Amino acid sequence: MKVGDKLPDLQLAASGGRTVALRSHKQPLVIYFYPKDNTPGCTQEGQDFRDLHAQFVKAGAVVFGVSRDSVKSHDNFAAKYEFPFVLLSDGDEAMCKAFDVIKEKSLYGRKYLGVDRSTFLFDARGVLKREWRGVKVKNHAAEVLGALREI
Repeated sequence: MKVGDKLPDLQLAASGGRTVALRSHKQPLVIYFYPKDNTPGCTQEGQDFRDLHAQFVKAGAVVFGVSRDSVKSHDNFAAKYEFPFVLLSDGDEAMCKAFDVIKEKSLYGRKYLGVDRSTFLFDARGVLKREWRGVKVKNHAAEVLGALREI
């Protein structure tokens, strides 16, 4: 996935018992990938997108959070932190692979494959306009909102 690419034709199970077909959306999309529900960085990132959600909506966008967690985990996570946006469950990693966000990571000297915190901004025609990889959470949601306002 690189700037100028079209949104992949994927359908995913989502929080709230929904199924989301990405290409069915005809407005700008913010898709952010995060490693795991209920972890400190992922919780903060979700809260930041939550706190700015009304401004994303006002700018005409839909926000999706994506991780490999189950729909049940997403439902609990979204309810606990009152996320007003949908969380997509990518248990088979089809979306993670399409966006190339699975990377080798290291924790306490142990190597493993995990989700590289990344965000993608698509315009209303489904064309990728901006991407952020290796995201640091602080001020990220505000940066994405600024980029949305520019497209």
